Amino acid sequence: MIQVRTELIIAICYTSIIIGKDNSFKKSTIYFKKNVTFVPNKDNKMAEKILSLEHYSPVDIFGVNDINLRTMKELFPDLKFVVRGEIFKIIGDEKDINTFENYFDVVLMHYEKFNKLNPNNLKGLMSEIAEAYSKKSATADEVLVHGTNGKIIRALTINQRRMVESSMKNDLVFAIGPAGSGKTYTAVALAVRALKNKEVRKIILARPAVEAGESLGFLPGDMKEKLDPYMMPLYDALRDMLPAVKLQKYLEDGTIEIAPLAFMRGRTLNNAYAILDEAQNATSSQLKMFLTRMGAYSKFIVTGDITQIDLPKKHTSGLKQAKDLLNNIKGVDFIFLSGKDVVRHSLVVRIIEAYQKVEDNSQGKK
Repeated sequence: MIQVRTELIIAICYTSIIIGKDNSFKKSTIYFKKNVTFVPNKDNKMAEKILSLEHYSPVDIFGVNDINLRTMKELFPDLKFVVRGEIFKIIGDEKDINTFENYFDVVLMHYEKFNKLNPNNLKGLMSEIAEAYSKKSATADEVLVHGTNGKIIRALTINQRRMVESSMKNDLVFAIGPAGSGKTYTAVALAVRALKNKEVRKIILARPAVEAGESLGFLPGDMKEKLDPYMMPLYDALRDMLPAVKLQKYLEDGTIEIAPLAFMRGRTLNNAYAILDEAQNATSSQLKMFLTRMGAYSKFIVTGDITQIDLPKKHTSGLKQAKDLLNNIKGVDFIFLSGKDVVRHSLVVRIIEAYQKVEDNSQGKK
């Protein structure tokens, strides 16, 4: 009888049906992970949580010969784990299961960030979570967006959390840091959250159309097709956070607008969340133009990396100038990210550090 009941749960976990305590069936809408919680009866206090890992390889998560799974069992000795293909079942006290699920979310984020997991990672993440809970900031640690395919999007590093906190207190935030530090991604997540919460009516994403040291020549197609290659990083972030159909609708009706910086001239952006990305490639006059588009009930975030300026030598980066001009104005804040915030491949951190040493040495010689 128990075996039949267990298989039934696995079979229906994709159809959003929950078996109640009285064995009755009811439909339920699952907004996040494909999972079913099952409490067998009132006398048995053991609960079950079933997670679907359809977007992950079980070997990548649980390790060769289940070495990672055994580590999880050591960290949570009061829980029982059962893995069958893409189905991951956790059995135990409901409170312990909830604690483990929070931990497992962090494990999956670590895997997405570094593409690897081992027992040392799992133990280290447990220590980090315990430390984070002791210093927890409710506003900054919360989920920013529930993205596509059940992806949780939240600030992952200290400076990314500072970005989140600063955006709540200030209408204009500058986020300056190296490639891969999550400044643009976090900014887009904040904008999408504001749109979902109906805090703004539209999102404006802008970038200077400056080539990164390459000559692209005359691109084919209409204006949108010519400009889309410059805007691709913004599209990539949005695709992580919004279903394809909804994103297309927003782009078509103007709720989300992705445009080159030059197209901002002469406009007033009311009830909008505006982001200027790659601002190191905006001239002083261009950045001034963008910042003065701010209308009523709007928030602006400006992101850039002052070590990757692609402007012609005769032009000065507006981002560098803004750092000195606007630093002491109320309602404006500057967040500086570093190599410690890089959330791409772990090699990116070492590459950035190597180039930074060369730049520091050349400046020292001058």
